[in-house]
Amino acid sequence: MKNIFFGVLIIFCAFLSCRTGDDELQNIDQILNIYMKNTSGRDLFKNKKDSTYFTYSMNDYNGAADLAPVNSSLRATADSTLFIEYIAGARRIGIDTLNPDNKIYRSDITVTLVKRLNNTALDTIEDKLRIEYRMTPSVFEVSKVYYNGTLRFTKQPGSPNVVTIVK
Repeated sequence: MKNIFFGVLIIFCAFLSCRTGDDELQNIDQILNIYMKNTSGRDLFKNKKDSTYFTYSMNDYNGAADLAPVNSSLRATADSTLFIEYIAGARRIGIDTLNPDNKIYRSDITVTLVKRLNNTALDTIEDKLRIEYRMTPSVFEVSKVYYNGTLRFTKQPGSPNVVTIVK
């Protein structure tokens, strides 16, 4: 009798765990590519000239500590243009979370850029990056990007999250 009970219990649990595939999945689109160029369109991350950035770092302004580094990596396109790839890592603060079908979050990041002035001197620049995210039942995505308080990117459906900063 015990064996029949446990057999029926296992079959019942297996039946409950089967899914029909009708469940809607949430699409996550939070990879952000940041290009830095000068006014003539030259890549500012190439280390060939003194006018380019020697290094950069990103720090979470809303992090648990004063020093809360954010993971990012310097990547290259097929034509060797360098860009910062930011996937995630900064704390997200709720801006408008009352509507369960359309929540807005933001991350604030300090971007530190170091430029060589000559062989010994360095120039350090600190900029502010604000990323706004939109979350609905079907999507979690980057919706807007502000750089030093200026809107630089607004999400268009189906397009990649690419921001070009001209300095």
